[in-house]
Amino acid sequence: MSGARAQTPVLYSFRRCPYAMRARMAIAVSGVRVRLREVVLKDKPEEMTAASPKATVPVVIDGGLVLDESLDVMRWALDRRDPEGWLDAANAARPLVEGNDGPFKHHLDRYKYAARYDGADPAEHRAAGMDFLRALEARLAGDGFLGGARRGFADIAIFPFVRQFRIADEAWFDAAPLPRLRRWLDALVASDLFVSVMKKYPPWKQSREEFPFPEHRAGEG
Repeated sequence: MSGARAQTPVLYSFRRCPYAMRARMAIAVSGVRVRLREVVLKDKPEEMTAASPKATVPVVIDGGLVLDESLDVMRWALDRRDPEGWLDAANAARPLVEGNDGPFKHHLDRYKYAARYDGADPAEHRAAGMDFLRALEARLAGDGFLGGARRGFADIAIFPFVRQFRIADEAWFDAAPLPRLRRWLDALVASDLFVSVMKKYPPWKQSREEFPFPEHRAGEG
C-alpha cells in the first residue's frame, strides 16, 4: 500500500483558482489518480514552493517531474488517458487559448480586481474583455462548443475565466447580447465534471490530509 501511495503523483490545487480548475477537470476526465493537497494561497506549503519556486497552482509532482503550468498539467493527464479526445483538437485550439490566457486574462483581472491595479478603469477593461467574448459567441454559432459538437480542450481551458468574468457583475453579463455564450457557460458550470472538481477540501498544510482525486474513475461507483 505504501509503495503504491509513493508512486501516486501529487497535485497542489486551490479550489477557486481558474488555472487549477481546468487542470482538475482534465485530470478528472482522464481518470489519472493523484493525491490532492488543497492550498491556501496566503499560506502556501513549503513543500510546494520548494518543488516550484513559481509558487502558483496547480503543481503536479510525478516522481522527479514537476509541472507548474496548468496547460502542461492538462496535457500530462490527457497524454495518459484521453477518453473524450480533447488532445485531438488541442493544437487547433492554441490561438484561442492564448487569447484567453493573454489579453482576456489581462482585462479580466483589471475589471474584476480593479482596486489592485493603479489607475485601472473597470469599465474600460470590461469593454476590452467583451471583444474576446464576442469572438467566442461567434465561434459558438455553428455548434454547442468551441471546437464542435462536444466539449474539448478549448472549452475546458477557457470557461473558468469566462465564469470569473460573469461573477464580476452577473446582472450585466446576463443582459449582454451573448446568448450562445451564456448557454455554453451554463452547461459547463452545471456539468457533472465541473461539479465533481469543485468539492471543498481542508487545507493540506494545516490538516496534512491529502485526498485521492478524482474520487471515482470512469466506470467506478
